[in-house]
Amino acid sequence: MNIVSHQLEFIGKAAQSLCALLILFTVFLADAQQSGSEAADLENRQLMEGDWLINEELSDNSDDQVEEAIKEGGGKVARRFFRKRPEDFYRGGPEEQELYDRITYDDVLSIEYAEPEFTFTYADDYQRIFHTDGRRRRTTANNFYAQGGEDFSFGNWEAASLVVEARPRDGGFTLETYTLEEGGNRLRVEMTIEPESFRGAIRLTRVYDRAN
Repeated sequence: MNIVSHQLEFIGKAAQSLCALLILFTVFLADAQQSGSEAADLENRQLMEGDWLINEELSDNSDDQVEEAIKEGGGKVARRFFRKRPEDFYRGGPEEQELYDRITYDDVLSIEYAEPEFTFTYADDYQRIFHTDGRRRRTTANNFYAQGGEDFSFGNWEAASLVVEARPRDGGFTLETYTLEEGGNRLRVEMTIEPESFRGAIRLTRVYDRAN
């Protein structure tokens, strides 16, 4: 019986030691994965910085996608017969909808990053500033609106993509996913845009080439 008891005691201690080793290994592996993920996120942020120029061949036509949203919402699009639709036909509107125009029509985009803050600059020096550290409405994306409202945006990383959510001043919504391609020399932006005055969502893909 003593021999059996000693054997059981030995097995118990060995099992405890093995469990402790497994716990240590699990903690080490989790730390390594987190460090690797943080390093990858940092690299993506750094690669995303720079000046970007629209690639019209690879991008959706913004006016076409706006018309699709109008039709989806039950609206009507004017017939032009043999007349050509002017370029950027649907651009323009109230001041509180400017953010939609910038992300939908501007051909240039400059991205700067200073942890944890992103600055996106469009044509005419229009800027939106947002954070990726969990902040929400505390951070504005543009100047205060005359009535006290304001645009605001916030972002977070999902795998290798930067996902930005915005609440423009008109009460609408945008969801934008920024993904680097071609070794960091191309930026693909997939957007769902829902202005307050629209019944249907604008679904738009814009592709930029690195300009610097």
